[in-house]
Amino acid sequence: MSTINATGTATITVGTGSDAREIAIIYRAATATTEKPALVWLGGYRSDMTGTKAVVLDALAERLGAACIRFDYSGHGASGGEFRDGTISRWLEETIAVIDAAAPKSVILVGSSMGGWIALRLIQELKKRATGPKIAGTVLIAPAPDFTSELIEPELTDKERQSLAERGYFEEHSQYSPEPNFYTRALMEDGRNNRVLSGIIDTGCPVHILQGMADPDVPYRHALKLMEFLPADDVTLTLIRDGDHRLSRPQDLQKMEAAVSALIIDDEKLG
Repeated sequence: MSTINATGTATITVGTGSDAREIAIIYRAATATTEKPALVWLGGYRSDMTGTKAVVLDALAERLGAACIRFDYSGHGASGGEFRDGTISRWLEETIAVIDAAAPKSVILVGSSMGGWIALRLIQELKKRATGPKIAGTVLIAPAPDFTSELIEPELTDKERQSLAERGYFEEHSQYSPEPNFYTRALMEDGRNNRVLSGIIDTGCPVHILQGMADPDVPYRHALKLMEFLPADDVTLTLIRDGDHRLSRPQDLQKMEAAVSALIIDDEKLG
């Protein structure tokens, strides 16, 4: 396994043989004399590590002297692999590989939309291994855990169901890109195997959820439902009345920065 410890861009290979794909990473090394958790950006479906929130998070890490880890899932941004091959399990495998390559002692996970689902599954997998970094905190932005079964499947039209059955995928209009959203049968089936809203989720760390109440993609009630599965954690939910799904306005970004900074301060107090 390759290791990453210097500021700059890097790639690691995940998988073997025909399943191998190159994962692109932007890493910022820590500069603070005291150890702070590394900030880990986990992007959403069809997003990449150069988006507004990811860049703002990296700038925050620079100001704080903390490390920052950004990367693209396979089929996204600068990484290799085909998007149509993507599943939650596949992107989770890549996330774990990136964390292992960077080998931080502690992390704050910042997951946006699907990245919130990946963050929760990452925590579960790291607990199973009993190795890896300490999770000092988690910030979930418009989190979409279980979105395939909770948000997409119930809304499928007969035409989309037929397309899934016959072609193995369906497409729908995207308001964020000229290219349509693309959902495969493999993604939907794998999503069921990665459900987290099926029992108590014990992250063992403070969780801050930022959710827009005007989000057309992930209803704010989904964030309320997620809270029901986090009874053991210190959870803060910030509802932004006019916030959309992206939460990339200056005032939204300030809330993200404040949530991350507060987690770092709390971690330092705990020593």
